[in-house]
Amino acid sequence: HGQKNAKKEEERKDEEFKCPEGQGNGNFADPATCRRFYQCVDGYPYLNRCPSGLHFDDISKFCTFKNEARCGPIATTPPPITEPPTDLAEKCDPANCQLPYCFCSRDGTIIPGGLHPEETPQMIIMTFDGAINHNNFDHYQKIFATDRLNPNNCPLKGTFFISHEYCNYNMVQSLAHDGHEIATETISLQKGLEDKGYEEWVGEMIGMREILKYFSNISISEIVGMRAPYLKPGRNTQYKVLEDFGYIYDSSIGISPLKVPIWPYTLDYKIPHECKAGTCPTKSFPGVWELPLNAHYVESYEGGHCPYLDQCVLHNHDPEEVFEWLQEDFNRYYEQNRAPYMMPFHTNWFQIKELERGLSKFLDWAVTLPDVYFVTATQALTWITDPKPIKSLNNFEGWSCKKKENLPEPPCNNSNKCALDFKPTESNFTTTRYLETCRECPNKYPWLGDSKGTGLYNDNYNPEKK
Repeated sequence: HGQKNAKKEEERKDEEFKCPEGQGNGNFADPATCRRFYQCVDGYPYLNRCPSGLHFDDISKFCTFKNEARCGPIATTPPPITEPPTDLAEKCDPANCQLPYCFCSRDGTIIPGGLHPEETPQMIIMTFDGAINHNNFDHYQKIFATDRLNPNNCPLKGTFFISHEYCNYNMVQSLAHDGHEIATETISLQKGLEDKGYEEWVGEMIGMREILKYFSNISISEIVGMRAPYLKPGRNTQYKVLEDFGYIYDSSIGISPLKVPIWPYTLDYKIPHECKAGTCPTKSFPGVWELPLNAHYVESYEGGHCPYLDQCVLHNHDPEEVFEWLQEDFNRYYEQNRAPYMMPFHTNWFQIKELERGLSKFLDWAVTLPDVYFVTATQALTWITDPKPIKSLNNFEGWSCKKKENLPEPPCNNSNKCALDFKPTESNFTTTRYLETCRECPNKYPWLGDSKGTGLYNDNYNPEKK
């Protein structure tokens, strides 16, 4: 009889349970018994029972042994009531946003400088993410073969967002020496960085820049661009680091498929499209440029849509089909508002012969067009901040073939191939990593907090306010 009443009692509690307000989705203790808990999803409580013999621990929020379970509900301190932030970026105000320092348009599709599409050069920005090493270096060299030239007879250039592990810094130096742009991804490519704090972003990003400076001899003033791992921007934190450490642009914001592609913009104002990753900046960062990643797709959506070209499903195609796919994707820019056509790649694309050949066909076709220029991200910004019609591009300073002053030396013939001890963050044992550089071998494999590989982990990076 008593049991029956207890059961009734439990059921009544059941009806009364309301998901706690302001605490979002998650698991919450059942006030009636430690054997059950509620899973709240969008404000609706779903009753769950712990497996036989286990009890719900209201601190860890999972079922565990009775003697370990801290039975709930345990009062949590409610989160402080936050005022809605007052310093959010405002909608684009073209009247107050003037080149060269500021650029925005209501929907992001307007050509800078008020040029017509037919007088606007179609820029192609090829970008490559990750470490440079024997898996990809020769493939990259092939793309930039000397017989492919821009209409001003200068060689094609690309932009490399470098991450550290397995990277060959002699090869990076070689790319930089040839006039390609070297930019930073992060040291460790750790997941979840978008939710980390300022110090973590500094360690990952500025640490990566220091490694490039030290082991590839690239001057800091040349490393001005950044891409967040997995295209997960670090909300306002990442952009604060960009601003504090003198970067010029970021290229981490992916865009859902749109009919008309979006031009790069400065972050003075609110971003002109929805934020696909959900972690875009919300404050204003005057003068910091964003080169967003427009989605790649074709009308039929065959192959899906993707920010990185290697993420579209094209590996079952022959080279001719890959070429036609790229051509159709490209024409959406070329035949409309001529926003820069960014072609982002990971190494995987080049491991598949059909994709590589299809790309090669596309490049051979694109270089025959009189108004198409393959440029680095920074070269694209040079044009955007000072837009010149096609007819005056032959002597456009920013795109000339003249060697830049502060390029690194050519790579050395006998680089040091260093076998170094490395203890990954989450592992208990030491492994070996190889690092190739023209410098002396460091003591340890360079890592977060120790960009020179001294083994001391005492890096200290100071913002260089612009």
